[in-house]
Amino acid sequence: MINDAWNWRPLGELFEIGAGKTMSAAARDGAVKTPFLRTSNVLWDEIDLAAVDEMAIPEQELANKLLQPGDLLVCEGGEIGRAAVWNGEREVMSFQNHLHRLRPLNGEVEPRFYVYFLQAAFTQLGIFEGAGNKTTIPNLSRNRLAALEVPHPPLPEQRDISTALARVREAIKTHNHAAEVAQELKRAAMRTLFTRGLRGEAQKETEIGPVPESWAIVPCEQLFKLTSGKTRPDDLVALPSNDQPFPVLGGNGVMGYSSRWFLDAPAILVIGRVGEYCGATHVASGKVWITDNALYAKEWLNPDAELPYVGAFLEYFDLNRFKRMAGQPLVTQGMIYEHSIPLPSPDEQREIVAILDAIDRKIDLHKRKRAVLDELFKALLHKLMTGEIRVADLDLSALARSKELEAAE
Repeated sequence: MINDAWNWRPLGELFEIGAGKTMSAAARDGAVKTPFLRTSNVLWDEIDLAAVDEMAIPEQELANKLLQPGDLLVCEGGEIGRAAVWNGEREVMSFQNHLHRLRPLNGEVEPRFYVYFLQAAFTQLGIFEGAGNKTTIPNLSRNRLAALEVPHPPLPEQRDISTALARVREAIKTHNHAAEVAQELKRAAMRTLFTRGLRGEAQKETEIGPVPESWAIVPCEQLFKLTSGKTRPDDLVALPSNDQPFPVLGGNGVMGYSSRWFLDAPAILVIGRVGEYCGATHVASGKVWITDNALYAKEWLNPDAELPYVGAFLEYFDLNRFKRMAGQPLVTQGMIYEHSIPLPSPDEQREIVAILDAIDRKIDLHKRKRAVLDELFKALLHKLMTGEIRVADLDLSALARSKELEAAE
């Protein structure tokens, strides 16, 4: 379904399509270099400037290879069609040949509208299936891009749609940033809590660094006994239903749900054993299935050690630093048993966990809001681009209020 109320025109009639500079040995070794964007820098509706490369571009070519604010960048390869607008984030910026630069031919074009249309077309509507050349690496050539039929509604409607979708995108960014700030706060809090405690005590130097004088240093093998999980159940599904009510835990939390379980406990320490999340720790409870890419410590050996506190310290200590690099990342029981944990009184352990839990709730809140906004954006993108709804039908005032509340916190 597409919006048949709009006029449709080839993209090449709306934009001048420019080619970027090809990287070469001469460009790599030249003395005077210019920063340039790759496909990896162009995300959907976002330019990522965290890592920007440079190359030498001959003076006679440079003017034609520079970006201007309002240029639309479209990926030729990788995730073909992925697009974002360059807003002049840096004074001088060029672009590589695997990006197309689209510059509006007249004032009746809002480039960000076409970012959103391309996102809907390539990720939801499937109307450009087969647009990429089927070579060794699928790519979207200049000629194919120019021939794509795209809508050309009146400029005010382009701007209204772009503004509505951009408000949701900004709300998503707000919650992303807030979650990142809260995560940084947690890391800072952990450093203070696990080295200074809450009682204002003098510190002592230990094998794991400075800790309060009254804290004991206890080897992990004296705190818990680790066991490997089981092969994951064969009825694993992504989402729970009446038939699959029990979470299946892997190296970094819930990886699915099953109608089967083999552990039932008030609290279980789970540690990622192998793969990307080896060394990651989390605490589970109730009826669960723990897969064989994780270790778990249901058996507790020290009554003075609070399980949530031990899990929090292992998260801070980052067992991932000690993974064995043999084929794939691996953390073993023996590697964990070699290390020790600083142990304050049970009361202080619980107080430390309460502080970290409060920060975790803040992080989780922002992640859940982000997930809701992601779904809202996808739904709006589809409905606005197909004409199922109009911008006039929307009330996005709650997004502005949410942003004001976040800024006030």
